[in-house]
Amino acid sequence: MSLLAAAIAVAPGQTFGQETKKEAKGTKAGVEKAEKAGKPQALPLGGKISAVDKTAKTITVRERTFQITSETRISKAGKPATFDDAVVGEEVGISYVKADDGKLTAQSVRIGPRPEGDKGTKGASKEAKKEGKKQQPQ
Repeated sequence: MSLLAAAIAVAPGQTFGQETKKEAKGTKAGVEKAEKAGKPQALPLGGKISAVDKTAKTITVRERTFQITSETRISKAGKPATFDDAVVGEEVGISYVKADDGKLTAQSVRIGPRPEGDKGTKGASKEAKKEGKKQQPQ
């Protein structure tokens, strides 16, 4: 009986060290594990541009300043854009990584409102989206 009780008490402790799929996909534990492995985890942020520094090539959103590099993908209205298209007050969506030194580097920047297809129709087919638009009362 004592042996059975000891086995039951130890069994839950063994699962704490195992990585779950949920952890690996972006939970705080998964992000920490990715950072420890040397793979920076891309993080999203949305808001309005509060400052643009063309000399330093940075964009500030929600009191966070993001470095724009030659590898940063920039788009506006679904088409490729340039850093010069960034305007204070415009809505923006950024995917960024945090470096060891604390600097935030933008991997991609979407200037302007989110495309219509991204507003909650996730998983719906293009035909279903078109049919939904046609069936709206006028």
